[in-house]
Amino acid sequence: MKRVPNRGRPSTIVGIVLLALMLFPVYWMVNASLQPTGSTLRGGWFPSHPDFSGYVTALRDQGPGLVTSLVVALGSVTLSLGLAAPAAYALARFPVRGTDLVLFGILVTQMVPSIVVANALYSAYNDLGLLNSYLGLILADSTAGVPFAIIIMRAFMQGIPREITEAARVDGAGRLRVLRSVVLPMSVNALITAGLFTFLFAWSDLLFALTLTTTETVRPVTVGIYQYIGAQTNQWNAVMATAVLASVPAAVLLVVAQRHVAAGATSGSGR
Repeated sequence: MKRVPNRGRPSTIVGIVLLALMLFPVYWMVNASLQPTGSTLRGGWFPSHPDFSGYVTALRDQGPGLVTSLVVALGSVTLSLGLAAPAAYALARFPVRGTDLVLFGILVTQMVPSIVVANALYSAYNDLGLLNSYLGLILADSTAGVPFAIIIMRAFMQGIPREITEAARVDGAGRLRVLRSVVLPMSVNALITAGLFTFLFAWSDLLFALTLTTTETVRPVTVGIYQYIGAQTNQWNAVMATAVLASVPAAVLLVVAQRHVAAGATSGSGR
């Protein structure tokens, strides 16, 4: 018998090298955040004497922005899932004429440039008094979260056996009760996947936040970092510390929910 060549080790080495290249900017961001003020560009490859003054400055200047981003992101997740779940269930379980056209329209909304939507929303928000408000940013960020959530959850709900929902109907459950008590508990992976990506959309948004906020009353952390770079070029450790703090929630959520995301993202791949 011929010996099968061992390709595992070279593949592992290549994977480690690629991973190191991709994570190097993250490492350098953390490294720069721990350098003394004014020495970031001349800092070494490792912070031999870590200085946490950048984090103190970042929390003092950008703490409210982090709270604003968290409120807006969580609000967008709640609104997006609240609208997308029944819509996805209807599109998956009640086939009617025009369903394909509706799905095509949902996909088209994902192709519209955000700057076009932001400019249109600015005029509407100015008339409705929604500029510089949490509700305005939540509604704006949900324009990206709702279509994505519908697509993800519809693909998952199509895979739920009809016998289960029909048995619940025979037992006397209404359609809303079936959705709430049967379909949604079985769609946890899809809900977590849709909710996570909606959170990331809202958390990392800069265009809507920059267009729809004109004061510091409601200012997400992305706008804070954007303005911080121009105002604090002599304090790059504070800028990088803000970026590190802004990356922590997204990184933690991705690590915690990775199993659900993998299952939810691949649930409709076979259909």
